[in-house]
Amino acid sequence: MPHHRTAIALDLLATPESVPEVRHHLRAHRYEVRLCATELMTNVIDHLGDGTPVSVRVHVTGDGHTRVEVTDPDPRALPVLIHASLTDECGRGLTIIGALALRWGVEQGDRGKTVWCELAAEGAP
Repeated sequence: MPHHRTAIALDLLATPESVPEVRHHLRAHRYEVRLCATELMTNVIDHLGDGTPVSVRVHVTGDGHTRVEVTDPDPRALPVLIHASLTDECGRGLTIIGALALRWGVEQGDRGKTVWCELAAEGAP
């Protein structure tokens, strides 16, 4: 398992008001990292409810990728990639993450799940 250098670790409630707060904490990271973190948080708000406790972590992996993780307390509600049409008002979060990230996935545990994505190192093609 590669060594992770923790850059940001936040424990907060997933609310519409906390999304800009997360973006502010991640201001040292590039736009794509901030966008993925806020999309993952928005998924928690949309699917588990406003005020769900979450942990947001962003760190650089051993191979130089930036990993974004959002952990919530519900191990059962798994995110699903759907194909949103141009007129759909929701359903684009994981599509955006799928387009920006090298890979993404879900790790389930007894006390919740972590939805994560990894973005290429800064400046990588």
